[in-house]
Amino acid sequence: MGRVLIYNKPEGELVTRSDPEGRPTVFSRLPAGRWVAVGRLDINSAGLLLFTDDGELANRLMHPRYEVEREYAARVQGELRVDDLAKLRHGVQLEDGPAAFTRIEAADQRSAGGANRWYRIALKEGRNREVRRMFEAVGARVSRLLRVRYGPVELPRDLKPGEWRELKGKSLEELFAK
Repeated sequence: MGRVLIYNKPEGELVTRSDPEGRPTVFSRLPAGRWVAVGRLDINSAGLLLFTDDGELANRLMHPRYEVEREYAARVQGELRVDDLAKLRHGVQLEDGPAAFTRIEAADQRSAGGANRWYRIALKEGRNREVRRMFEAVGARVSRLLRVRYGPVELPRDLKPGEWRELKGKSLEELFAK
């Protein structure tokens, strides 16, 4: 069984080994090793990233065929209408094909009426900027995006941005069982 790291990616880091512009990368904070990033988060997104030294596991976790669910907290400018939520659940057309959330719900009722609203969303694929593009398809804009879960692994509340920890025990076994 390979090793797996949980990393809390801050906004502003790239998921690449090196950047010609010299911007910070997630790999600069990891321990020595041949780490493969399981999926990506764009420079403006934050939250849970998994890294493994097991290429087969990385492929199983990322390949659309395995439908590994990813969960996000998204802060959206404005409030979505009921029909917008229905479209996002049933599918919107993006330039690279249809996409739908497996779940979308308002995350914090107290923020109702404000300029921004938090939603908890889940989907079973990870195309480039897919969450942001889906909201844009119904005329909404994501101002913050945080991945909080990848498959059975949740972002630990006590893991600060820029920190990592190795996955052990039952959590590691659940991931390899996927």
